[in-house]
Amino acid sequence: MTNRKRVFWATTALFTGLLAAGAASAQSTGTEATEATRLGEVVVTGARGPRNIDGLAVAETVAKTRNTVNQEFIATQTPGQTILQTLNLTPGLSFTNADPYGSSGGNIRLRGFDGNRVSLTFDGIPLNDTGNYATYTNQQMDPELIERASVNTGTTDVDSPTASATGGTINYVTRRPAREFGGWGQASFGSFDYQRFMFLIDTGEFGPTGASAWFAYSGTDYDKFKGLGEIRKDQWNARLYQPLGDNGDFVALSGHYNENRNNNYTGPNLRTATGFCDVARTVVCNDQVVDDPRGWEVDFDTTYVAPTFRNGVADNDANGSNFYGLRINPSNTGNIRGNSRFTLADGVVLTVDPSFQYTLANGGTQQAVLSETDRLLRGSQTTGGVDLNGDGDTLDRVRVMTPSNTNTHRYGLNTSLIWDLNDDHRLRAAYALDWGRHRQYGQYGFVNFSNPDNPRFVDWFGGRNDEANRVINLDGYNLQSRDRLSYATLNQFSFEYRGQFMDDALTVSLGVRAPFFKRELNQFCYSQNESSNVLCTSEVPNAPLANGNVTFPGRGTTQYIAPYERTLEYEDILPNVGATYRFGDGHSVYVSYAENLSAPRTDSLYTVARLADGSIGNPTVQPESTQTFDAGYRFTAPTLVAQVAAFMTNYDNRIVNTFDPDLDTFVDRNVGSVELQGLEGSVGWSPIEALSLYASASFLKGELQDNYRYNFAGAELQTAGKELVETPDMMFALRANYEFNEMFSAGIQAKHTGERWITDVNDLKDDAFTVVDADVRIDFAPLGFEGTFFQLNVTNLFDEKYYGGLGTRASATPGELGYSRPFAQIGAPRTIVGTLRMAF
Repeated sequence: MTNRKRVFWATTALFTGLLAAGAASAQSTGTEATEATRLGEVVVTGARGPRNIDGLAVAETVAKTRNTVNQEFIATQTPGQTILQTLNLTPGLSFTNADPYGSSGGNIRLRGFDGNRVSLTFDGIPLNDTGNYATYTNQQMDPELIERASVNTGTTDVDSPTASATGGTINYVTRRPAREFGGWGQASFGSFDYQRFMFLIDTGEFGPTGASAWFAYSGTDYDKFKGLGEIRKDQWNARLYQPLGDNGDFVALSGHYNENRNNNYTGPNLRTATGFCDVARTVVCNDQVVDDPRGWEVDFDTTYVAPTFRNGVADNDANGSNFYGLRINPSNTGNIRGNSRFTLADGVVLTVDPSFQYTLANGGTQQAVLSETDRLLRGSQTTGGVDLNGDGDTLDRVRVMTPSNTNTHRYGLNTSLIWDLNDDHRLRAAYALDWGRHRQYGQYGFVNFSNPDNPRFVDWFGGRNDEANRVINLDGYNLQSRDRLSYATLNQFSFEYRGQFMDDALTVSLGVRAPFFKRELNQFCYSQNESSNVLCTSEVPNAPLANGNVTFPGRGTTQYIAPYERTLEYEDILPNVGATYRFGDGHSVYVSYAENLSAPRTDSLYTVARLADGSIGNPTVQPESTQTFDAGYRFTAPTLVAQVAAFMTNYDNRIVNTFDPDLDTFVDRNVGSVELQGLEGSVGWSPIEALSLYASASFLKGELQDNYRYNFAGAELQTAGKELVETPDMMFALRANYEFNEMFSAGIQAKHTGERWITDVNDLKDDAFTVVDADVRIDFAPLGFEGTFFQLNVTNLFDEKYYGGLGTRASATPGELGYSRPFAQIGAPRTIVGTLRMAF
């Protein structure tokens, strides 16, 4: 029997009450220090945690619906896998991976909330993009370095630094350095030529102050599971930890840097709601949702016809934009995180968590075939052109890169002052700052045709890094696909009272947070009126029209809004309250109520129109707010951990992102009110010492209450009474783990995802699916090699064919308002990977 199992049985046998580690998965140092069950106890990061069943069913004590996993379970999953996939067995969460190893991203749905509405945090710092709130699941920390991860399925914490989360939080916490010197190296090899190497070194405690640190690197490379292309990822992590005495005070500094260079996937078009493959076709598709004539595993083109450019001849690059070699998603992301706790006086604690984050990324797919005499290249000149390909004439049409780069510098601070009035009553005042400079630009760049049949962009970030790689017009202007600068500033104040009554049986928390959020928008290009399209040019416009808009010579009557500045502010007072009552031996019930706010995203606010009063704005999107009520029951015993919760969420001004064919882009719109209600539950049971079992279930009913305005013209989409898109109506998960002896253990798990609507008007639905995974480990510790093991993981054991992410649309019925052809990403096939770790 392994040591980890012995630890579980020893700790659970010694305690009859709930442990004080309810803060084990709190977002910030301040929340962790506040959520101790007994107010007089000290919570030390890395100390013995709450009861759990093999790290998957963890006993919770907070007055909200929370599910936690720790490293014991995380270690059983595929090495390098995104932590979001590891959390997918917990109730309420639906995560669909874009590939078997997690480095191509994925899609989050949490109680019907998409990932943009879920606060994703890393040691308490917010990871959602400052502009569109996106969660980049492929850029998360290596799972081997995560101590624990949790999901608040309905509410945020009272100090959550977010202006976007209306649907809960997902948080994970970095491991603490070991006290003794050591480390390990591991190698993984698997399907699709998967190769991953990772190394970690623990310094152990050094110097007179007992400081400790660790450093880690991982490198991952594998082929796409369909089509051509590869996924490359390099990640560096480090942490320095300095205890300050023996009362739980400490200072920690952590760093993270991640680089991805991923060939993209594409997916099949789906059938229409009427069963026809396309409105122009007359044959009925088969009964399956998959009807793309290119097949189930359709992907980007694998051939490119080398263009021929000759002096004096009008040549054209006639290839499409779907060549796989020009479809790479590059990203460089990093952060520096500080965590600290200081006891200022008896019963008075200060926590300070500063951070800095950096992002440079784009979709890597933007390109255009540009005429060498295009108006963009002529600029203010009426004749002439630019020889883009160097053949000595300006007669050709040449492929260029038109990227949409995003470069973010983000500073954060999350701090709390905690005051224990006595052993039963605690106050906390918290302040959070989240300031982001969001620079979005797209300097055109060139294509490298040194291998003419297999071209690549000269630089994955276009002309950003090298002036020689920029496309310059006759005015000396660097052509841009977009050019804007945004500042997002969140100042948030929160206050919480926590008290214990009735001999500590009743714990009450009364909190409120007040976010003050501001977006400063600077558009440096011309915006097409009532559209997200922009014209970044040195052309000289005609005289302004009466409404203030402008037109351009040679561009017809299309109206544009000149470069502008806008500042928008959003604020609210949001209660966050709850109570837990413990009774009997291991029984407890809890209730909670929380309100949340989601401000509109940057892209939506840049989709503008000239309003009747002459101002510039977007009348179709307003802040979204939610009110969530949870009630639950928990039972904790030495070999059983169970939780069941009922919830109800009401939306006001729910925001949806839908394709607008008139604008030829996706835009955010409010869909009025939405009502959500459901049940969630999980149970972990260890009937004998060698066997552990886990099961979870989720049932959800979400209904839109109103029709919503579909376009600037005011047409209404008939959504009243319809259910939410891409939201499973039910989910089930199971896992069994058995330890045959001290060396050999095995686990098997399954996740069933119910039907999901693909369209807002509910005229096309995806089928349910079930994915089964298995893992086997041989531990060499009994042979004297502590920390050394071989592990085999198999995902999608039965090779289930299913859709992962869905390209949702307004309607799939030809001729109806909002019709467009939906698409989807297929789920990864059976994948096998083996890992050998050697420790020292």
